[in-house]
Amino acid sequence: MNVCIKTYGCSLNQSDSEAIAGLLVESGHCIVEEENADVFIVNTCMVKGPTETKVLREIKRLDRLKKSIVVAGCLPQSKHGQEKLKKFSIVGPSQIGRIIEAAEKTLNGGKVTFIDESQDTERVKYPVISKNKVISIIPINSGCLGACSFCIAKKARGNLVSYQKKDIISQIKKSVFYGAREIWLTSPDTAVYGKDIGTNIVELLEEVTGLRGGFKVRLGMGNPDYILKNLKGLINVFKHEKMFKFLHVPVQSGNDKVLREMLRPYSVSDFKKIVNLFRKEIPNITISTDIICGFPTETEEQFNDSLALVKEIKPDVLNISRFWPRPNTRAAELNQLPGSVTKERSRRLSKLFEDISLEKNKKWVGWQGNIIIDELGKNNTFIGRNFAYKQVVIKGNFNLGDEISVKITDATKNDLRAIMLDNLIL
Repeated sequence: MNVCIKTYGCSLNQSDSEAIAGLLVESGHCIVEEENADVFIVNTCMVKGPTETKVLREIKRLDRLKKSIVVAGCLPQSKHGQEKLKKFSIVGPSQIGRIIEAAEKTLNGGKVTFIDESQDTERVKYPVISKNKVISIIPINSGCLGACSFCIAKKARGNLVSYQKKDIISQIKKSVFYGAREIWLTSPDTAVYGKDIGTNIVELLEEVTGLRGGFKVRLGMGNPDYILKNLKGLINVFKHEKMFKFLHVPVQSGNDKVLREMLRPYSVSDFKKIVNLFRKEIPNITISTDIICGFPTETEEQFNDSLALVKEIKPDVLNISRFWPRPNTRAAELNQLPGSVTKERSRRLSKLFEDISLEKNKKWVGWQGNIIIDELGKNNTFIGRNFAYKQVVIKGNFNLGDEISVKITDATKNDLRAIMLDNLIL
């Protein structure tokens, strides 16, 4: 059976697709490009309205071509998603282990519905076929402990289920053995890892950084409330040479009243404390954060607080989202702001951040150090990452996974430009 996998959404979804590929290949099936496929598996995302629309458009396109389709991921897990996918086989996030059965039955003209509210505690043990041989994306938990008023992902991913440390460590060892240079630890909220099984994210990272091998760890998004609970320990473990100095901590708004209405259990001052302490202890750390523009109750003055926060904190990475009401969430029941207002706020925040990003990247000009080549770029370039996970573009003839010594010669708002200094570092 030839299978084409199409993936939408976050790094956790990417990880799920790699596990789907691993299970299929282990059973003797082939992962192929679209033109050679017998069956399509569409791994979906529904966090934002536009993404869901894009996913449904692709499914309809494949359906018009009379293709066999299995719809996986978060969308099938929701009631509104199931309504839109009635004619297709569907597999929820906790049912990845049944993907082979779903694909085979669908190819033979059947239709399956594999949806379960329970969590798959064995997920981290599945074989994987990585899309990029030097990057291994490893889930450490499913679900979260939040109840954000705008979030639909909780309805798909459920409550927190942390995977056992020994199973995570085992997967990391396998990945490093097969050539991974970057280990991405991912989940809906990495900061809550372990609360349900008597451990925590600091203890996990201490074990991971103690492993042998030439790899670095990128910790995925962690919410401020649980980063605060582990603040001292996280800062200490982030100092380890195996940790990318990269912290993704989403604030979502610069106004405490909006945060309360979002049901986010922290304050703006909590977020500032995290950023300031990390920067004090780890110079040049990359700070990534998220802001939602146009939450239904957000006033112009409250949005200005978000602008002011970005001006003050000057994050290195800013993920800007326009608010999109998602079905069956509390925020969707509120009176919505006009789309023109949300769009204008997003535009203003984007313009502000463009200036900040260029200013911060220019400070790296003249820096010399090592990068790991982890991606093919455009126009005969390669992309690498330095210790702070900064994106570095360089011309040359490299292999993915090469570690090279470079000097930063220029900067744009999106990346750093470099020249090679010496030979490959073995």
